[in-house]
Amino acid sequence: MAAELFDAVDVIRTKRDRGELTDEQIDWVIDAYTRGVVADEQMSALAMAIFLNGMEHREIFRWMKAMIASGERLNFESIVGEGKKIATSDKHSTGGVGDKITLPLAPLVAAYGVAVPQLSGRGLGHTGGTLDKLESIPGWEAKLSNERVVEILGSTGAVICAAGDGLAPADKKLYALRDVTSTVEAIPLIASSIMSKKIAEGTGSLVLDVKVGSGAFMKDEDHARKLAKIMVELGRDAGVKTTALLTDMNTPLGLTVGNACEVEEAVEVLAGGGPSDVVELTVALAREMLLSSGVDVDPAEALKDGRAMDVWRTMIADQGGDPDARLPQPKETLTVKAPSSGVLTELDAYKVGVASWRLGAGRARKEDPVQAAAGIKLHAKPGDTVAEGQPLMTLTTDTPERFERAEELLQEAFTIGGEQKNNPLIIDRIVSSR
Repeated sequence: MAAELFDAVDVIRTKRDRGELTDEQIDWVIDAYTRGVVADEQMSALAMAIFLNGMEHREIFRWMKAMIASGERLNFESIVGEGKKIATSDKHSTGGVGDKITLPLAPLVAAYGVAVPQLSGRGLGHTGGTLDKLESIPGWEAKLSNERVVEILGSTGAVICAAGDGLAPADKKLYALRDVTSTVEAIPLIASSIMSKKIAEGTGSLVLDVKVGSGAFMKDEDHARKLAKIMVELGRDAGVKTTALLTDMNTPLGLTVGNACEVEEAVEVLAGGGPSDVVELTVALAREMLLSSGVDVDPAEALKDGRAMDVWRTMIADQGGDPDARLPQPKETLTVKAPSSGVLTELDAYKVGVASWRLGAGRARKEDPVQAAAGIKLHAKPGDTVAEGQPLMTLTTDTPERFERAEELLQEAFTIGGEQKNNPLIIDRIVSSR
């Protein structure tokens, strides 16, 4: 057996003592951890040292490259449509409540001839997962071979599917470790985790939706802005045109939080309707993706004239789903009513997300099942005037014993009266500074 190039203890000590890791140390520690040579407790210590002492941009970029190198890379250079090469663009959201934007966004961008290879994930905790939502459509399959992904992108232009196990396996292993060692919030590790998967995916350009607020991973704007800037620079250094929108997540997006109910709302947007905030963010992200691909249009037009809906129907059918099928309906419902009259001034996204999770729409562990019909339908958003006894939200589930704990939390989630906060949905646009 060949001797290892480095010793894990030395690498940990370097970062513990606020030193910079060399490129060779980073390459080795990621590879050795993937191979099982570096133990979980050693990588835990290194992750905590990174959490406490940070990383320079060079270190983060090399860490990201090492995670990409741990697995396969997809290549969409061969995608052609109507005899010519098609540009590819993707979007990544850092996660929120009621965030069904991927569903209308992918077909909307594809309607303008830019292919969208959207590799998505499942929900965990209070944030929903795109794949969980789409799996409420009868017959729809999340897992596709790489060959099938390329085929669909060439014909339909959009695909939303699960990422294969071969993409950045080091990141998958490290992510699970961070989750149980309280190092999830380390910005260098967040940025390199997200960008390693997206760059390994092989997209031509990338738009990041970095959310900030109570229902977001990043609660304050300064940290969210820092994360966005680092990821934009990582993308640029990797040769992928990357921009980011900083968006508000203090209030849930749209009027639904769950799985099947969010699909219904996404279809409303594709039909030219839907809540104004969902439409606004969908169009803004579509414009960024299209501009990054050299297409300067008003994407809202394809929502109005039905082109995006046509792509959606074909995209769902491509993955075995029935776009005309009736979505799962809940067995039980419960209405939460306004206790007084006035203006709804606050609706806490985090508490609504946790309540939806308690109803069965989310999972505590990756292997937990989710209920397709569980969730929350909102009847009012901040700024709306409500009357005492008026329905504020409807809770849905197949297991009514879940209502009590969800309703208990929701009673604390809203404020009627007081001062109205008018946060803009799109806070800022982040581009490379170099």
